[in-house]
Amino acid sequence: MEIKTYRAATMHEALAMVRDDLGPDAAVLHTREVRAGGWFGWLGGARQIEVTASAGVNVPSRLPPRMQAEEAPGARVATAAAPAFATVSPPVLPEEVKGQLTDLQSMLQELCRQSRRGGQAELPETLFRLFTDLIEADLGEDLARELVDRVRRVAPDRELADTVLIKARVARQVEEEIAVAGPIALTPGRSRLVALVGPTGVGKTTTIAKLAANYRLKQKRNVGLITVDTYRIAAVEQLRTYADIIDLPMQVVSTPREMREAARRMSALDLILLDTAGRSPRDGIKIQELKAFLTEAGADEVHLVLSSVASARTLEQTAAQFAAVGTNRLILTKLDEATGLGNLLPVLRSSKLPLSYLTNGQNVPDDIETADAGRVARLVLAMESVAGL
Repeated sequence: MEIKTYRAATMHEALAMVRDDLGPDAAVLHTREVRAGGWFGWLGGARQIEVTASAGVNVPSRLPPRMQAEEAPGARVATAAAPAFATVSPPVLPEEVKGQLTDLQSMLQELCRQSRRGGQAELPETLFRLFTDLIEADLGEDLARELVDRVRRVAPDRELADTVLIKARVARQVEEEIAVAGPIALTPGRSRLVALVGPTGVGKTTTIAKLAANYRLKQKRNVGLITVDTYRIAAVEQLRTYADIIDLPMQVVSTPREMREAARRMSALDLILLDTAGRSPRDGIKIQELKAFLTEAGADEVHLVLSSVASARTLEQTAAQFAAVGTNRLILTKLDEATGLGNLLPVLRSSKLPLSYLTNGQNVPDDIETADAGRVARLVLAMESVAGL
């Protein structure tokens, strides 16, 4: 049996090298991060990911039998960064499978002994698995390394040997970084105007409809709609359709002065929801124009709406540009369309905006929930499915 070692700058590149050289059915036996000065020392030297793999090892699938037929070609290389034996319960395995897993475990232990004899310190296997899981969850490698390093420094030895305890600790650390705003709070006898802003195509109009339907139909509040999205006739008609179905008053405005008058006419309502046109975060003139509308409206809350499908860098840049209009809340949409949600953590950190709502689909008034920090942390770390939204 031939065992090969590959090194690359990132985990994705290393796995691609394995796949190209050994084929889509190759098994990853071991992964670790190395530097010119030593193993996973986190200090000094050029960082690289080292993957040990073989095309001659039959790694049993971790999927239930009914799902194995659906497993995509090449999935083994992409997901085998954590040893298969770590997630399988030995008592229910056939003897042949248990023997194969034992052989793999022995092989990994021998590789670790060889590394230690070379005078290099090995990161605990549970932390390697955590690192690769975070990468799979779409966290950037630097952020994944930061979270692993924090756990390594503060967790007692007994926790470092337990994958479940380690993940729980990371989830608590991430939860502590996530600020939440709660739902829109209404005060009896006082009208509240809430505006939704953001780039084109993030789901502002649909989110407005969900909020309006919930507050009108479920909470029995008097709700009105204002839209300044006159750039897209379809958006105006979409919102008008929702207004007709829910039986809500609606105003279409095109100038800041008209905005002021529309807000005044609806001032007796409990909640006024303001839909705005999508703006490019790079268009400074349009951003200032939007700010003028919001100033005339006297918005109590300005929720920035961002799509979970966007990259971490795009999310951060967009949040920074829209800060100029006075955003003070954050709504994340399209969680059901994202392959991973680790890209959300950087914008939650950098924007300092408390998270108000999450949306997961197009159904009105469903597919929306008030953000909970613990749940968001578990979603970001791929410890929980978005299906529960």
